Amino acid sequence: MSLYPSLEDMKVDQLAQAQVRTQQAVAQAQHQVTYPQATGQTYPQQAPAPGGSYGGLYPSLDEYMGLEMTPEFVAQNMPVVAQNPPQNMQVGVRQSQSGQMQVAPVTGNDVGLRRSEIKSGIRQVTLCKDGSGKVGLRVRHVNKGIFVALVHKDSPAAMAGLRFGDQILQINEQNVAGWDTNKTLKVIKDASPKQITMAVRDRPFERTITMQKDSTGHVGFVYNDGEITKIVKDSSAARNGILTDHQLTEVNGQNVVGIKDKEVAQIFDATPRTVTITFMPSFLYKHIIKCMGGSLITKLMDHSIPDF
Repeated sequence: MSLYPSLEDMKVDQLAQAQVRTQQAVAQAQHQVTYPQATGQTYPQQAPAPGGSYGGLYPSLDEYMGLEMTPEFVAQNMPVVAQNPPQNMQVGVRQSQSGQMQVAPVTGNDVGLRRSEIKSGIRQVTLCKDGSGKVGLRVRHVNKGIFVALVHKDSPAAMAGLRFGDQILQINEQNVAGWDTNKTLKVIKDASPKQITMAVRDRPFERTITMQKDSTGHVGFVYNDGEITKIVKDSSAARNGILTDHQLTEVNGQNVVGIKDKEVAQIFDATPRTVTITFMPSFLYKHIIKCMGGSLITKLMDHSIPDF
């Protein structure tokens, strides 16, 4: 079974395969020779992750910033998520870290798609300190957990891939559960400037979709203060499963949290035909902002375009 980054990719590939089968049938009839029919190339699929309905996207997630992520809680507070379980579609045209491949005749090897890959589960990041002895990171403790409150632009933390809302589980193999903000900052300050390792898990219930712009340069959804509010009928956004009551967090891998709608529109205008967005439930986004303190976001947060 083939996987595709967008519905448009699937349709074009199906048409291409149909054309190949037609040409083969004509050739067989002309030469009166029977050849085996092409069945299409198959690609390795990621095995489903254990742990319930949301395990594939966020395994071992029981609690986040004081919220118990039970199916009942999700159904009550994030009904759109409960009604639209994630499809485990990640990165196309190449083998991703999850081992998946996708067929993408329209999308191609799009850089925005690669930047936006959501890495399920826990990942390890390695960073160093800059010339001033800083990593460019602010953290905050919430309900006995340590979370990334701010990543400064062009800082070692930004280059390492840390993002607003990520939960830090370990620093240099020390478990941080129960630490407060001051202890966490002291451990980072006292760490070697050459290498600091962290075990991190991504923000929960994030998902990505890849869309294709139409002839007018639009993908087909409306947002207000970054929140997706309306979907245009028969648009690429509608075909590829965008959801309302969700907050935009990235466009082609570029962080847009805290950016005004006018600036986000400029980012969309500057993207190529293929656009990959990352978004999360508005309920959860607002809870993160409340816990973190939103005043820091627009002033200091990293909004640079990733290099990869």
